[in-house]
Parts: sequence; structure tokens; C-alpha cells
Amino acid sequence: MKKIIYIALALALVALTVFRLKSNKETTLKRVFQYDKNSAVSVQVDTIRQKRIDAQYTYPGSFEPNKETKISAEIQGKINAVLVDAGSSVKAGQLLIQLDNSLLKLQLQSIEVQIEGLQMDLKRYSVLAKADAIQGVQLEKAELGLKSAEVQKTILLEQINKTSIKAPFSGIVTAKMTEEGAFAAPGMPLLQITDISRLKFTINIPDKELDRFTMGEKHRLTADALPQIDLLAEVSMIGSKANMGNSYPVQLTVGNTPDFRIKSGMSGLVEVTNGESDKYIYIAASSIVGTNLKPQVYLITNGKASLKNISISERFENKVVVSEGLEEGNLIATTGFINLFDGANVTIK
Repeated sequence: MKKIIYIALALALVALTVFRLKSNKETTLKRVFQYDKNSAVSVQVDTIRQKRIDAQYTYPGSFEPNKETKISAEIQGKINAVLVDAGSSVKAGQLLIQLDNSLLKLQLQSIEVQIEGLQMDLKRYSVLAKADAIQGVQLEKAELGLKSAEVQKTILLEQINKTSIKAPFSGIVTAKMTEEGAFAAPGMPLLQITDISRLKFTINIPDKELDRFTMGEKHRLTADALPQIDLLAEVSMIGSKANMGNSYPVQLTVGNTPDFRIKSGMSGLVEVTNGESDKYIYIAASSIVGTNLKPQVYLITNGKASLKNISISERFENKVVVSEGLEEGNLIATTGFINLFDGANVTIK
């Protein structure tokens, strides 16, 4: 009898456990969201149309100075004065460095005395030659001596002039490599002058994109550090030889701001807009699902979504040009991709 009771109790416990487990499962299932694949997914759509587009492209590059040179002396000598410092603005022809020219000035005084004596000799010889008191060859030697002295004077004046080192063009002193008391020699850099009143902007592009640029055309240009400043740059050079990266340099020139806010070495972007005469099918890049190798879109037909393979011929900004896979009048989904799948029922917002 006891054995039967124990068996009955065991069976009752098992039944109670099974009941509780089933009840807990039902409660859990009620709490968990069960997505119904047959329910309609709400999406926004776009109707495909062929449109004429102005293709816009951006190319990164960097600013370079219009002109830049290192200033050196043409003759050797001690530096008596350096009249500018790094950061100084200079004008064309402004005196920058003065070399010691005291010895040259003394030599000039000496040659001037010689010239004065030769001029007096020439006058006397001319009178004597007319009176046949001297041979004509002596007069000729005096004339040649005077010409030689005058040439020496000209050389000394030019050397003295070269002791004053002046700015070849207007700009900013971007490097100072000497001080007063130093010794200058030909070819030894003393200062660096940079002209950023106008700038060169250089980009490198593949050969297939060279036809987007034409000499003399103007394009919008911005510096990365100063995007609020719009500049208008003119194409001044299109490369005819590829560089090591198998791309071609294209150079544009642009005027700087009045306060020279654009600096040499800054990076920026040039924007090129090419008007196209043909119509294209283009869609928002955000409408694409899949991968770059296999781009797809959701085609909406009769209230259902179906994945459609497409081919992309070109990308610009936030749009892509579709060369294959879509036709004018097609509807494609543009939002609502979270619950969307191939064959899903859809409703259009």
C-alpha cells in the first residue's frame, strides 16, 4: 500500500513540474516579441527617373607658395647688418642685408683719382699731338688707359652695389640663417623669402580623369583649416608626365585672402562640376544594400519587396549612377531596411 502511495506522489510531482514548465514557457513566449513574416513592412520608396546631372567631384591637394627663394650674396664679405627677421613682410627692392664695403669704397676712391689724372694727361697729350710735339701712339695709350680705369670704376660700383642685398620680390621672410658679424659667401643661403599673395594648389589624378580639367577653367577651392572661405582657382598646369604613383599633377593658381590666412603647406579640396549632356539613372547611395562587389536594391512590385542586383558605373558625393539593373518607373525602397527581406510584404509610407 505504501509503495502505491509513493508512486502516486511521484507521478503527481512530475505532472506538477511539467505543468509549471509549460506554463512558464507560455508566459515567456507571450513576453517575447514574435515577428510575423507575413505582416507588411513600412518603407519609403523612390521612383526611378532618368535625369540630367551635373557631376561633382572633389580632389584633395595642398597649397604651395607662388614664389619662394633662398637669398644669398653674390660676393663675399662680412655682414654688417641684417635688417629683417623671420616673419617680416618685405617689399620688392627692400634692403635686407648690408655687407661691409669699406675696402671697395677705398678702391673706388683710388680709381677715381687715377681717372682724374688720366683725364688731365689726355688733355695735355691732345694739345701736344696737334702741335706734333709727341707721337700719336702716346695719345692712344692715354686714351686706352682712361678707358681701362673707367671699366675698373664700373666694376667697383657694381661690387659695391652687390654688398646691399635686396628683396627680389614682395613676400614674407620665412627663414633667417645668418646674423650680423657672420661671413657671407656666394651660394651660402642667408634668408628665405616666400610669396603667398598668390598660391599654387596641386592635386594628383589618374589619367582617365584628366579630361575633367581644361586650362584656364576656374573651380571652387577650400582649405581644410578654413572651410568657411570660398576661393576661386584657375587651372594653370595639366601634367603631361605621370609621377611615381602613375597619376598626373594638375596645378591651379588662386589669390590669397587680404590677410594671408591661407598658408603654404595647408591641405584643401578642389570641387569640379562637369555638366553632362546625357540622362542617367542615379539613386541615393543609402538605398543600396549588399556589398561593394555585389550592390543590390529592394525593388517594390505589387506590394512585395524583391532584391535586385545592380551595376554602378560612377559614384559622386552621396549618389551613384546605375548602369544596369533598373529601369525608368521602377520603385525602390529608400528606408525601412531593418525588417525588410527578399519577398517581404510592404506598405508605402
